[in-house]
Amino acid sequence: MRDPHTFTLIHCRRRSLGNILSSMWFTIATCILFQITAIAQNSNPYNLPVVSDTAAYAAQCRADSNNLMVDLAFYAPDIQLDIRYATFENFTGQILYPEAKAFVRLPVAKALKRVQEDLSSKGVGLKIYDAYRPYSVTLRMWDIMGDTNYVAAPWLGSRHNRGCAVDVTVIDSVSGNELEMPTVFDEFGPRSSANYPDLPPMIMENRNALIEVMRRYGFQVLETEWWHFDFEGWEKFPLMDISFSDLDDLDE
Repeated sequence: MRDPHTFTLIHCRRRSLGNILSSMWFTIATCILFQITAIAQNSNPYNLPVVSDTAAYAAQCRADSNNLMVDLAFYAPDIQLDIRYATFENFTGQILYPEAKAFVRLPVAKALKRVQEDLSSKGVGLKIYDAYRPYSVTLRMWDIMGDTNYVAAPWLGSRHNRGCAVDVTVIDSVSGNELEMPTVFDEFGPRSSANYPDLPPMIMENRNALIEVMRRYGFQVLETEWWHFDFEGWEKFPLMDISFSDLDDLDE
């Protein structure tokens, strides 16, 4: 027969071990929760209303087809793409996009198609450097260059994050060469201004012609960047942080 004192001791030890294990699991679970919370805060540290769930985005598209994010490579294949943030050739010197994609909201895509048709009649066309930009990329850009003259304030979000802004230039339709503009894309300084006056006549004509044709179809140039254009009504669309690959999957 087991000594009752021995049984009690063993039982207490088991209870003690059980308490220790329970405490360990609670500690691990708490750490995991804190890590998940930290990741969520890092992805949206300003607590903006950002759409990052594909189900929520799909529901918005069902409610209003204008919310659809359109892949310009398929919707307007005549428009040339040169997505710089999928390369090292941008102001950050880093690859920020895993794919060279250009998504925009449906009304923006329709307007860009009209711009392209207008330009094509003159023997030129659009080249797009950037379009929809996930909000998480805006945060990375801010970490690299925290200057609201050239990078969107992350506490407000970018119109690129809404799928309502594009960075563009004009190319010759035959050669594919870019027309000469005041600066290269992503050069930050006074010459990048949409109103910079001290330019050779041909360069000023090219810049102003781009601004005029974009304005005709509902786009407004950003004062500090001759290449950046916001589409009218951008404020009606939510900020988004959905990856290109997830948008592709939803189109399939």
